Amino acid sequence: MASELNINISIDVLEPNELTDQERKAMDLAQQAASDAYAPYSNFLVGAALVLEDGTMFKGSNQENAAYPSGLCAERTALFAFSAHHPNEKIKLLAVTARRREDASFLPAMPCGACRQVMAEYEHKQGEVIPVLLQGPDGNFYRFKSVADLLPFQFNRESL
Repeated sequence: MASELNINISIDVLEPNELTDQERKAMDLAQQAASDAYAPYSNFLVGAALVLEDGTMFKGSNQENAAYPSGLCAERTALFAFSAHHPNEKIKLLAVTARRREDASFLPAMPCGACRQVMAEYEHKQGEVIPVLLQGPDGNFYRFKSVADLLPFQFNRESL
């Protein structure tokens, strides 16, 4: 007989004044990174920022290419740059935002499936949760306690 599995995810919906100083700085850096995006085809500018355990911050922006599969999302750009420079550090926060080139206001930006998988790999590698802060609607923000909340069924080294 079939059974049912329910997954409950708790997401904090925050107003701008409810962000911690660290979250505000990370989101500001993510917004700056979005402005640096190379997105001549989609005109959809995405920025990501990482906060490491020592307070160092890394940013990444989406990088498009005329050969579409050759581009890279902001989240993976930030994560791969971080890993190349600080392979043994731990990530304490990941912030993501986006905007259309012609608009000044930022939009909700949910990481794609490939980015969620890469984020999950880094969370698994460090053995600690990585909180994720995403731009939400109406100027609010979504705080996820863990990457696992964005990708509850993960493929990882135990899957091999």
